[in-house]
Amino acid sequence: MPSAEPDGRESPLAKLRDKLSDGLAHKRLTKTQLATRSGLGRTTIQEAFRADGAVPSAETVVALARVLGVSEAELLDLRRRAAAHRIGSVPGHGEGPGRPIGQWDPHDLEVHPSGSAAADSSVRVLSGYVSRAHDQVLVEAVSEVMEGRSRMLVLVGSSSTGKTRACWEAAQLLAEEGWRLWHPYDPTRAEAALADLERVASFTVVWLNEAQHYFGHPQAGERIAAALHTLLTDPSRGPVLILGTLWPEYEDQYTAMPRPGSPDPHSRARELLAGRTVAVPDTFNQDALRTAAILAQDGDRLLADALTRAGTHGRVAQDLAGAPELLRRYKHGAPAVRALLEAAMDARRLGMGLHLPQAFLTDAAADYLTDDDWDRLTNDWAEAAYADLARPVHGKQVPLGRTNPRPARRPPIGPTPVSAAAPPTGPMLRLADYLEQHGRTARRLLCPPASFWHAAHTHLTHPGDLNNLAEAAADMGRSQWAHHLRLRAAGAGQPDAVIKVAWARERAGDREGAESLFWQAAGAGDPRGLKFLGQRLEGARDWEGAEAFYRRAADAGDTDATRGLARLREQVGDLEGAEALYRRAADTGDPNSLSNLMMMWEHAGDREGAEAIAREATDAGDTLCFEILAGMRDEAGDWESAEAIAREAADAGDIFPLLQLWRARLDNGDLEGAESAFRQAAEVNGGPTPAHLARSREEAGDREGAEALALKAADAGDFYVLRDLERMRDEAGDDEGLDALYRHAADAGHLTPLLGRGIWQYGLDPDGSPSSPWSAE
Repeated sequence: MPSAEPDGRESPLAKLRDKLSDGLAHKRLTKTQLATRSGLGRTTIQEAFRADGAVPSAETVVALARVLGVSEAELLDLRRRAAAHRIGSVPGHGEGPGRPIGQWDPHDLEVHPSGSAAADSSVRVLSGYVSRAHDQVLVEAVSEVMEGRSRMLVLVGSSSTGKTRACWEAAQLLAEEGWRLWHPYDPTRAEAALADLERVASFTVVWLNEAQHYFGHPQAGERIAAALHTLLTDPSRGPVLILGTLWPEYEDQYTAMPRPGSPDPHSRARELLAGRTVAVPDTFNQDALRTAAILAQDGDRLLADALTRAGTHGRVAQDLAGAPELLRRYKHGAPAVRALLEAAMDARRLGMGLHLPQAFLTDAAADYLTDDDWDRLTNDWAEAAYADLARPVHGKQVPLGRTNPRPARRPPIGPTPVSAAAPPTGPMLRLADYLEQHGRTARRLLCPPASFWHAAHTHLTHPGDLNNLAEAAADMGRSQWAHHLRLRAAGAGQPDAVIKVAWARERAGDREGAESLFWQAAGAGDPRGLKFLGQRLEGARDWEGAEAFYRRAADAGDTDATRGLARLREQVGDLEGAEALYRRAADTGDPNSLSNLMMMWEHAGDREGAEAIAREATDAGDTLCFEILAGMRDEAGDWESAEAIAREAADAGDIFPLLQLWRARLDNGDLEGAESAFRQAAEVNGGPTPAHLARSREEAGDREGAEALALKAADAGDFYVLRDLERMRDEAGDDEGLDALYRHAADAGHLTPLLGRGIWQYGLDPDGSPSSPWSAE
């Protein structure tokens, strides 16, 4: 019986299905025949005619209308009314976050303006839209959500390639259906998302532009990913469409598998993104260029202008977004302009937030200038440079422009977080996206000069900025600046900095000061503070006191603390209780629990139990246990068993345990044992390994050949061969060979993995030439 309105009138969806049924009867077709002629699946056909089915998509309605000879316009009108009727009838619809899509301005959602074609240059306009391959994937996702299934797509591409515009065009397909759009933004993106994701209602587009601000948040990122997964997989909350954008380097960061034994900070983000990303190419292909040319001929002045510059290389989206002009303004700018931009690039790539204090940039820029350029500066150099940087390219983007951070708005309940940043007191600036990405690539191996670190220590107040720069300074060998920046970050309550300062005081013998800081971290909501207090008591053999702290930390979500509880059970001889806790930690993602469990059984003399754990870990994709077990047996003098364990790991696809035995035996002077391990590695590998060949060539005096093999292995992600050459030359006192190795590694972008004599002292640019910022302290 057809559904009806409250006043007894037949509903639009019932009328739509009546029209389809009449057409089917008139054509004397079966539904199977209709599916064949329309090109639609039989499930789609059944759903379109089912009385309690979802509203069919516009594409389905058009395909059916053409086969059945029914008016497309009439059926589409009924479909629009049916969709609106369905949305209005969903309990709670309209009560969640967001507002109707039609009420959004695309520029408020961070769609880059395409220029200013009108006389009024302040009016931001968009060019005509050229659909490409990724747009078809978006259209298919929209069709699925129209049929009642929630979907998520994240567009991955370089800056200014059209990712956000593509998401906007896809959202327009849902605007006439009455859908809402929610852009979590205030007070920060991560805080807004975490606060309101559970309130998202059906028929909502969740807008996650620049999704690194959500998934990359150190405290909230994994919780946001988990909440999004819950939203997608809960049928009672759908349909929803989650749209996001990412740069490729962020996708790599969030989807990379951690090394065995390393933390896994993005496990939930990796699971969420699996199968839900779509690549956006940097350039328009020939079909897209032809479509753009047709639009230009039909009067699209913005596309016509862009094609005059980008018609040959295809970077039309970047040209429309102003990228080439932005790069030209940087490369050909006055020295002061370049200095400010490079300071801003370094700030962003080393972890500072989007909003950069002007006072910081002004002081930071000093040492980016040569002595001659510095002497030529006028008293108003900074004002002139900022005015130049505020000039827009093609009437829209600016290289470095003023921005207004939104003030934090928190409910008046509970204490203010200890790590809350002090509000900025001066002008704040934002670097253009394209220049930021350019800086991440072009300056990736450069260390900022002393003025940068001094300005950071003097002007910055945001705890996260201070801590990220402290970490970067430590990585670059600027240990004094790292120490002082970390002290500032700890003083502002940043948990990571507080904990590291606490350990520094512990090592210096200031146990009371360290304990106070651990308590401070715990009070700020970081369970690591409780865990480290437990570790101190464990070291003092206060098992009961350690257990109390470990339990509190574990209850707060620290998997390391669960492993600490397991160690305590092991200390008192409760091996079964320890195993239960190790397994609980492993189930929650702790990367070291199975290896600890394996070592426990090995130390207890249960060799078969230890081997069983190692095999279990290998079946789960982690061969670290085999590597550790082989090393333990080798150190114990059980060489035959060590090789058997390493060989089993090799049979499972990992020859590294055999190579580790080779290296360990070489270090111990056991040349015969080393050769045995290496021979087996070569057998499993189907021939000599790259490490074997590189070492052989190095010993034969063919340094260039050895380096070529090592760099080729590094290109494939294996840095051990490169490090082996570094060690051989260092042990041989071959300083000239080490210098050559470092320079060639820098050329190939593999300088950082080297472990030797402080690579930062070598002062290398990406082209291998000396660079003054490296030596500036």
